[in-house]
Parts: sequence; C-alpha cells; structure tokens
Amino acid sequence: MAKESSFDVVSTVDMQEVDNAFQQAKKEISQRYDLKNSGAEISLDKSGGTITVAAPADFVASQVIDVIGSKLIKRGIDLTAVKWGDVQAASGGSVRRTATIVDGIDKETAGKINKDIKAQKLKCKVAIEGDKLRVSSPSRDTLQEVIAFLKGQDYGQPLQYVNYR
Repeated sequence: MAKESSFDVVSTVDMQEVDNAFQQAKKEISQRYDLKNSGAEISLDKSGGTITVAAPADFVASQVIDVIGSKLIKRGIDLTAVKWGDVQAASGGSVRRTATIVDGIDKETAGKINKDIKAQKLKCKVAIEGDKLRVSSPSRDTLQEVIAFLKGQDYGQPLQYVNYR
C-alpha cells in the first residue's frame, strides 16, 4: 500500500510582525500632521492578541485604523486576520474600537472547511485537530487539488498550508 501524504491547514499570525506594524503606526500617528495632536491613541496587547484604538471622533478612529491597516499590509499580514469590533462610546465624547487578531481555526470554520472538501468528492481524509485541520491522501496530486480549491474559497481568515509531506 502506498504511503499516505498529508498537510495541515492552519491560520496563524506572526505577532512579532504585528508588533512591528503597531510600532510603525504609532510613530506615524505621532508625526502625521492631521493626526499629530488629535488625541488618538493606539495600544497593543500581544498576549491577548488585541489592538485598541481610542480617538476623539469616529472619523479620526477610521483614519487611525487605515494607518494600522497599511502598516500591517506592508509587514505581510493579511487584513482578514484582524477582526474589528463595533464603535464603542468612551468618556468625553470619544470613541473606542478594539480588534482581535485571529489565531487558529475555530470549530465552525473548521467544520465548514471539512464539509467543503468532502463535497469535492476527492479521495482524501480530513481530520480536525484542535485549531488546525490535517488533510491526508495516498495521492499528492489530490492534496494539490485540495490546496488549490481552498485557495479559491473565502473563510473570513487567512489560511496557510504547512507540514506538507
């Protein structure tokens, strides 16, 4: 019998790159003429994977979020990995928005990916292992088809294909 080949589908974000993008955004906000003395502040919680933006108005908050987004893109981080929450009113008429950085595939998304792969009727097995999926098949060509299929789908978060053997 042929040896099984496999790969893992994961969704990870390099927090060091997020920190670098955060530091660059913080510097730009302190230097940019339209944001310099606006009272906008950003903070990063690396352990919790959250970015918080506090600004005096919703428009200023959206400008700061655009700056953060541009820095994340330059550092190679997919913006679908950052989920921005709703605008929250803060003290003094200011607003606050918090973003969570997606790390790992949640159970609902993993189940949807599993179902979509099985709907393709390819000869492969899919196993959900915590926050990742393992796809295995005796045929490497089948695994390549699965990767090509998943790259064409949108699950609301970036997917990486690692541990291919």
